[in-house]
Amino acid sequence: MPSVTVEDVADAGVVGAGGAGFPTHVKLAAQADTVLINAAECEPLLHKDKEVLREYADAVLEGTAAAVELVGADRAVVGVKEKYHEVIDLLRAKLPRNMDIAPLGDAYPAGDEFILVYDVLGRVVPPGGIPLNVGAVVLNVETAMNVSLAASRPVTEKYLTVGGAVAEPVTLRVPIGVTLAECVAAAGGPTIPDPNYMVGGLMMGYLEENHNALVDKTTGGVIVLGGDHVVVRRRRQDWQQIARIGRSACDQCSFCTELCPRWLLGHPVEPHRAMRSLGFNLVGEANVIGTAFCCECNLCSLISCPEGLDPKSVCTQNKQRLAAEKRPYENPPFNPRRPALHLENRKTPMARLMARLGLTEFSNVGSLRDTLLETGKVGIKLKQHTGVACEPAVAAGDRVTKGQPVGRRPVTDGKPVLGAPVHASIDGTVTAIGDGVVWIEKK
Repeated sequence: MPSVTVEDVADAGVVGAGGAGFPTHVKLAAQADTVLINAAECEPLLHKDKEVLREYADAVLEGTAAAVELVGADRAVVGVKEKYHEVIDLLRAKLPRNMDIAPLGDAYPAGDEFILVYDVLGRVVPPGGIPLNVGAVVLNVETAMNVSLAASRPVTEKYLTVGGAVAEPVTLRVPIGVTLAECVAAAGGPTIPDPNYMVGGLMMGYLEENHNALVDKTTGGVIVLGGDHVVVRRRRQDWQQIARIGRSACDQCSFCTELCPRWLLGHPVEPHRAMRSLGFNLVGEANVIGTAFCCECNLCSLISCPEGLDPKSVCTQNKQRLAAEKRPYENPPFNPRRPALHLENRKTPMARLMARLGLTEFSNVGSLRDTLLETGKVGIKLKQHTGVACEPAVAAGDRVTKGQPVGRRPVTDGKPVLGAPVHASIDGTVTAIGDGVVWIEKK
């Protein structure tokens, strides 16, 4: 394996393979004592990380070793659920001296990086902080694999699980820029007449009404559900409904707070107090400003609340108001002793979450189909990451080859801004550029 540099990672367009897609080269330019590989994958019905780890353990470990070297770390730890015994056994046979496995419980949200840092290292990331504040760099499994390949090829492919109401739940390898509908078709198609697509997970993902939306570097999965499913119905509620029902029905039981992962870490997030803002103008109060640190895991709304209310959306709305009013919470207090007192006993078991959300009817599998999905057309988004959208590096009519840059990071004062380049995922011709997408067809 060729040595990997931070510049290689930047040029290859490596970003977090889930969530907001933070550019990985920025993380690897920092200094930390530990690299954590997040293989917890706690969203129900998703299997992508486990399957990639099983199939490409060597590449994941090579990328991890490169990350350790780049950030000057002493060690690396792979956090993976203890129930995946065969994956743990496979890894342990390959681990170098400075790497270890941290078996994790089967709970939600074990994959939240703040929870992972605490479970593995016993360190509490402060409110508004990042793992680097406590000496850790956290990488997704697929991200680590992409780091290992960065010196030889850019990111042009994505792994994602398609599950729920489909004929064959599966983890696919696809070119970036295919449609969600193509991925669902590759899983045998929907088994229900009114398929709805939850992208990225049922808990923290989003409902995508456009089934021809494009797969990008952060797409971790598509779960197909019927329109009457509770997750779909909740996502379709508008703010007026959420506020009206919450204002009339919240009895301040505080279950939402008592099971909130961020509150359990000692952060000043109290969703039950945020619910009071529906009836009073409390946005200036500290307990409402504290909702700025909500991680939007949805436990409060989909699991904790006995009334079926939506504290998560209330917290999100308050976050947006606070941001619009530019009211930061400076030096927020937190209680670093709280996790030791409460966290372990208040984690949500996956079996309970699956039952509560009515997911036990679905096959909870997603074995990897490693053959690259064939497609004749892709749309490469110019923004697939945290930061600034790319500028087109090609024009309509240009012939491109797989791996060729089609979008570059803008430059300000002679330096590239925060972002990551994007690349053609198939050989073909650029047919159009518009609405932030470079369209390529095989011709």
